[in-house]
Amino acid sequence: MASSSSRTYETRKREPNPKIAALLVIDMQNHFYSMAEPILQNALTTIDICRRASIPVFFTRHNHKSPTDHGMLGEWWNGDLILDGTTDSEIIPEINRQVTGPDEIVEKSTYSAFNNTRLQEKLDKIGVKEVIVIGVMTNLCCEMTAREAFFKGFRVFFSTDATATVNEELHEATLMNLAYGFAYLVDCDRLRRGLLSS
Repeated sequence: MASSSSRTYETRKREPNPKIAALLVIDMQNHFYSMAEPILQNALTTIDICRRASIPVFFTRHNHKSPTDHGMLGEWWNGDLILDGTTDSEIIPEINRQVTGPDEIVEKSTYSAFNNTRLQEKLDKIGVKEVIVIGVMTNLCCEMTAREAFFKGFRVFFSTDATATVNEELHEATLMNLAYGFAYLVDCDRLRRGLLSS
């Protein structure tokens, strides 16, 4: 949830438009299960709200297929990477049950869901102008995806209660940064009211 610190920077409010929005579910994989577990119900609720509002949903899966796609991540994380084909690389079962087709999966090998993927092409093809971001990690893949979406011209909505990272300090720092310069903050209740109340 957003604290009073991030609310200080939350000077802009807006609701997503379901006719032009898409939900991006970032890296809800077994590798991050302990981090994702506290927000799992909120993530499932957000997916359900978006499905009921006819908002398309895309799930990212972070993995590495060879040493050539590690980039700086191999050095930064001392080789602790998610390798394709391992249990760690699979989407958390509760989330995986929400995937309704292969076109909803976006494979990536770095923080941003837009880098060397077909995500923007998929979004442009169906007329998406806004993205709602949930998942893990708040301050890495979620934040990087949100920032890049903003610079690509998408209106960004960032969940405060369906994103998570290693601690509250990093989570809150991201919410403050995004509220200040890149994204509208939302949570399950706000999405439910904004998307399903009409």
